[in-house]
Amino acid sequence: MSRLQAQAVDLIKGICARYKDEPTPLLMILSDIQKEYGYIPLEVQELVSAETGISVAEIYGVVTFYSFFSLKPKGKFIIGVCLGTACYVKGGQNICDKFSEILGIQPGQTTADGLFSIDALRCIGACSLAPAVTINGKVYPKMTVNQVGALINRYRAMGGIANE
Repeated sequence: MSRLQAQAVDLIKGICARYKDEPTPLLMILSDIQKEYGYIPLEVQELVSAETGISVAEIYGVVTFYSFFSLKPKGKFIIGVCLGTACYVKGGQNICDKFSEILGIQPGQTTADGLFSIDALRCIGACSLAPAVTINGKVYPKMTVNQVGALINRYRAMGGIANE
């Protein structure tokens, strides 16, 4: 916990206090922290444990179980490649592999420049658009392997601006 700045400690304590009357507050607390910081490192989990009485082991289990939580910082552009049944059958894995090849990272990793992260998603609910990819929540339908390079270049050219 010593690496957390006082302002961060106060904010996290405030988030925990906000849900003190909830019967099962952990997901709400972690979700708010993830939205605020983009990830939930061990020192934050320890602080949440101290504030809520929930063991660090249980908190870690929740953070690592749900794919929308992360232990490490994510890139400015979070690429989600759907690997649900419809997307997988229509080439989703090949698309994921192409993103990995071009960016030099695997799903769950972030590029060294902090610009891109890749997440392999189980289903984004866009089966009629398969194979689908999301970047920061924007859906790119009927994606092809040949479109991957141009899409990456488009986001690189945006110069770190997260919105189109």
